[in-house]
Amino acid sequence: MILKAIILGIVEGLTEFLPVSSTGHLILVNNYLDFTGDFANRFAIIVQIGAIFAVILYFWPKLVPKFSEKADVQAKLQLWIKVIIGCLPAALIGLALENTLDKYLFNPTSVALALIVGAILILLVERLHFPVRVEKIEDLSYKDAAKVGIFQCLALWPGMSRSASTIIGGLTLGLSRTVAAEFSFYLSIPILLGAGGLKLIKGGLAFTSQEWISLLVGVVVSFIVAYLVIAVFMNFIRKHSFSIFAYYRIILGILVLILV
Repeated sequence: MILKAIILGIVEGLTEFLPVSSTGHLILVNNYLDFTGDFANRFAIIVQIGAIFAVILYFWPKLVPKFSEKADVQAKLQLWIKVIIGCLPAALIGLALENTLDKYLFNPTSVALALIVGAILILLVERLHFPVRVEKIEDLSYKDAAKVGIFQCLALWPGMSRSASTIIGGLTLGLSRTVAAEFSFYLSIPILLGAGGLKLIKGGLAFTSQEWISLLVGVVVSFIVAYLVIAVFMNFIRKHSFSIFAYYRIILGILVLILV
């Protein structure tokens, strides 16, 4: 089980913030490793905690205010209000439809179709070249945050990708690539913490010692890998388009449809 935890931690760390769907990849890898059942489902959510801490650590200066500076406190407060606004649509719909989504969409075929649909959307956005009007995260309005939050609802379909949905939404709204990606990272914090906390509350903490060790290993591995991915991705998007991720999604989606 430890080896599976390491593999899944790597998969989570690699895919959580890239526009390729971490949930979709975990579903596919779980099926390949024959790692299924209640613990596997909870593991897939809890392992995301490592990726969350990677975001918090990487963006710490931009997320945590300098309490000695009133202007900085106000700016950070406004940012967190925007993050909360952006999280509300997906949180509300996700809570309302959780059982339905788990029943009908958490399967390889559904994931494959979502990967392909999301890839097409990415290619369309790249081709249309929406004019940029928001160059700095500070210039993001509350209205923009709410609209990006609506786009995030697409990620309730496993395989669509939360980061892809929010980045696509951001680009269509006129956010620069850097701002769209950065705000997508910020939105992940309450969304993933909420999802993980909800799973823990519903399922409790009744894990065996081996399961606790597996969870710890998975979280630590996902933290390390995710931190490296964030650093590389933020540099990548300044010079490259997201098309390469779209082509990868199409190839993977087709392979899954052929093999399932």
